[in-house]
Formats: sequence, C-alpha cells, structure tokens
Amino acid sequence: MTTYATEPRLGTDRTALYVEVQQFYARQVRLLDDLRAEEFAATFTADGVFAPSPGIPPARGREAIAAELRASHVRRFGTEPVRRRHWYNMLSVDPGPDGSLVTHYYTLVMVSRPWDPVPVVSPSSVVEDVLVHEGGELRTRERRVTPDHQSF
Repeated sequence: MTTYATEPRLGTDRTALYVEVQQFYARQVRLLDDLRAEEFAATFTADGVFAPSPGIPPARGREAIAAELRASHVRRFGTEPVRRRHWYNMLSVDPGPDGSLVTHYYTLVMVSRPWDPVPVVSPSSVVEDVLVHEGGELRTRERRVTPDHQSF
C-alpha cells in the first residue's frame, strides 16, 4: 500500500478547504463529461481505485480507470452522439483517519441527445471519495459510486 503525504487542512480554514474541494470536482467532472479519459484518470493517485457501481469490478490505477471510463461509455451508448453532464450536490468534507479527506455527495447524470431537447436524468447516485493532497494538488485515492436503484 502506498503512503501519501497529506496536509492536515481541516484544522485551519474549513471554508477554504471546502472551496478547494469544490473546485477540484468542477475540473474533474468537466474531464469526465468531455470523455477525456486519460486526463480524468490523472486526477486519481497512481494506484487510485474507481468503483463505478457495486456490480462492476473496481478499476485500479490510472490506466485501468481511463480504460473503464471509455468502455462504460461504449457499453451504454455505443456510437450514439450523447452529451453527459454530472451534477454534484450536497457535498460534505470530513477528515479521514490518515489526514485524507472523506467526501460524500449526490450526483445526477443528465444525458442529452441532439434530436431531443429534453435531457434524461439517469442515474442518481451517492458517491464516497477519499481525497489526498499529493504534490500540492488534490487527487482521488478512492471513489465508490452507488446508484440509487442498487441501494435498496
């Protein structure tokens, strides 16, 4: 297991930390929505874990995360032209036991198609991340996504 140097930021300025996390997610989700798989994967630690759904084996490491992002898009949409928008809300940021940050938030994914002016909302999920500061930047060490329809 890799150990990461983290900075104990929660004890200083919680508002600044909260904004830093929100800005991190704003950049990260744009990469996700634009299907910039390698750049999205680079926002994870080198050994990061991305578990997009309880029924799908977690992707481990940046290369596997990028591959899973591309594969899941093809599985779901094939070559159909779609635009996805992830909306994150109800974000909480808490200290982890090792100096990491544990975040929880809700996400809605809006899918738009060029022939339909009404986007489809699917899915609604709960996300839990473990974030670390690495080289002065936030990175995702672990992400677990639980779609609402799989949480009953």
